[in-house]
Parts: sequence; C-alpha cells; structure tokens
Amino acid sequence: MTGMMVCFGTVNSIKSLWETRIKKSKDDLKREKEQRERAAVGRLAGAWENRITLAKLKEKVVMEDGRVILRIENEEWKTLPPALVQLTHIQEWHLHRTALQNIPGFISSFQSLIVLDLSRNSVTRLPKEIGKLTRLRELLMSYNRLSWVPEELCSCESLEKLELAMNSDLDELPEQLSNLKKLYHLDLSMNQFSTIPECVVNLPALEWLDMGGNKLESLPDDIHRMEKLHTLWLQRNELEYLPDNVSRMPNLDTLVLSKNKLKDIPPLMEDMTNLRFVNFRDNPLVYDVTLPDIKEDVDEEDDREMFGLEFMRYYIHEARKRDSQTYTSVLNVPLAAVLEITAS
Repeated sequence: MTGMMVCFGTVNSIKSLWETRIKKSKDDLKREKEQRERAAVGRLAGAWENRITLAKLKEKVVMEDGRVILRIENEEWKTLPPALVQLTHIQEWHLHRTALQNIPGFISSFQSLIVLDLSRNSVTRLPKEIGKLTRLRELLMSYNRLSWVPEELCSCESLEKLELAMNSDLDELPEQLSNLKKLYHLDLSMNQFSTIPECVVNLPALEWLDMGGNKLESLPDDIHRMEKLHTLWLQRNELEYLPDNVSRMPNLDTLVLSKNKLKDIPPLMEDMTNLRFVNFRDNPLVYDVTLPDIKEDVDEEDDREMFGLEFMRYYIHEARKRDSQTYTSVLNVPLAAVLEITAS
C-alpha cells in the first residue's frame, strides 16, 4: 500500500513538473510572439517615420543655378536623420539657425557635396569623416561652437573657401591645413587666436584673410611669404607694432588695422604702391596728425578711415620730419649744457 502511494505521489510530481514546463514554454512562446509583433510594429512605425522624414527633407530640396540644394532655415533640427543618406545627390547644404549640434559621420556619403554651409548653429565638432569630401569647395561654419578643427580637413583638396568666424573657443589650427593648395578665402575672425597660425602663412593660394576680433599681439616677421594675399583684416586686436616685412607683401591692396594698440606706422609702408585702402583709426599713434585740406564737414576721427592711404603717407612724412627736428635739436644743444647735464 505504501509503495502504491509513493508511486502515485511520484507520478503526480512528474505530471506537475511537466505541466509547469509546458506552461512556461507556452508563456515563452507567447512573449516571443508579442516581442516579434512589437518589433514588427516598431519597424513599420520606423519605416513610416523615415518616409515622413524623408518626404519632409525632400520638400527642402531645391534646384538653383543647376545645383541640387538642401535649404533649411529657422527650423529645429538638432540632429540630422539617417533618412538623409537617401539624398546623397545633394550638392549643397544650407542649414541656418536650426540648432544643429553635430554633423553625422554619414556626411562622407555625400561625395557630390560642393558647399557645406552650417552657419549660425550649435555644432561643437567637425567629424573626421569630413576629410572624405574631396569635391567640397566651401565650408562655412561661422557662429557655431567649434573648439578644434580635425587634421583630416586637409584632405578636402578642392576646398577654396573656409569660414570659422565666431567660434569663441577656437585658438589654433592643425599644421596640416597648409596642404589646402586651393584655399584662397579664410575667415577666422572673432575667435581666440593669439597669433596667425603657421599653417595660414604657408597657404600657397590665400588671397583674403580676416583675423579681426582676436587676441593678436604681433604679426609673424615672415608675413611677406603670403605673396598672393590682397586683403587682410586685423581690426580689434592687440597689435602694438607692424613688422617691416609687411611692406614686402606685393599684392596687398586692403589692410584694416583699426582698434589696435599701434604706436607707429613703419616708414617702409610708404613704398607699398599696390595698397589702395588702409585703416589706422582708433590706434594710440605717437603723433597726433590730421590731414590738411580735407573737407570741413569731415570729422577728424573719420579722416583716418575715409582717407586712410593719404593719412598713412602724411603721417610717415610728418613722423620723419618731426624725428629729424628732434635729432637736429639734440645736435644744437650747446656743449656747456651737455657738460652741465653730464655733471649733474
């Protein structure tokens, strides 16, 4: 009797264990089915979302002057959706005031890109993948939050125009950027540069440079190596003097030096025959010089701006004359006075 009870109990235990396993298996299958259904719904929803996003992006694509352009302004796009990769035929991006925070790595897929204009956003870094854009001619990143520039940018061999103005933490550039053989326009204004980077001086095709609103205290002595430079903006810096070699810049025709700490103008600048416009306004120059024969309605403070070239030449002339008078005055001091001063 006892054996039958044990056997019966064992059968019940096995039955219970079997039923538990079957139930667990059914529950697992049910959960897997629900997960697959949710995933399918998610994929479907994602697909629809991508379609909606892609449709929205396509609305922003226009054709101008034979180029395919993505133009978005004053709309919030903090990130760019992966769906954008389906529009790699786009040749120009113009995204302004979109609060964009980063440039996705898939930017490298846009091999037809000629212009990348992301001015006035919140971009904090340029991805290394940007170096894959070998056809890129213009990179406009002014008014963002960049603090550094990747050396990979030097691989953008077609780059002609680079604007990095008002990225307040930017204070240096990688030396490899001197490999940008076609770069002729560079805007580094309103940043934290304390000197003109060596790579900038070495750019072989540079014609236009703006470094106004930085912290420049001096200019490189070999600045004349920038042989093709015709326009140089250096306003609102801390410059106290100009190297003589600035007069050896053969193509320089525009030089803006307002609001610095210059105390003198190099006499050699008088021989800069190609110079057409120069501005020395708001500098503590040693000599107080006002151009003669200027119109009566022209303010004395304006003469250095409106007649900058004439002012420069007149100042050099006056400085040379006054220095000569001072030298002559010293020579004319009586010997007795000199001996008296020496004795005292």
